[in-house]
Amino acid sequence: MVGIVIVSHSQKLAEDIVDLAHLMAADAPMRAAGGMEDGGFGTSYDKIETAIEDIYTDDGVIVLMDLGSAVMTTEAVLEDLKDDDKLVEMVDCPIVEGAIAASVVASGGASIEDVIEAAKSAREMKKF
Repeated sequence: MVGIVIVSHSQKLAEDIVDLAHLMAADAPMRAAGGMEDGGFGTSYDKIETAIEDIYTDDGVIVLMDLGSAVMTTEAVLEDLKDDDKLVEMVDCPIVEGAIAASVVASGGASIEDVIEAAKSAREMKKF
């Protein structure tokens, strides 16, 4: 099953997004990689790398980020993982809506391409 990593500047926000998505897709493998090691705001290379490694399978992992340095830090992690030949993809989408859409599709055993498309479809979601 495709794994999903949520990268946010806030540990609580990343954890809450995972918890919310698990309400609709309890089986989806997800990890939160939010904040710094000391609990402060920011993004941590080590937290992102560990989250990816924790849930990695041959089905791959997608990573959803909130903004700014979350994207840059994730890019650095993925650059270093290239040598390991792992299937890990960053997805540009709204983090909450994308996480929910991706987790529902992933929990059904979809391919990484389909999980990515589900996350990206959140770009078009209307609130009303």
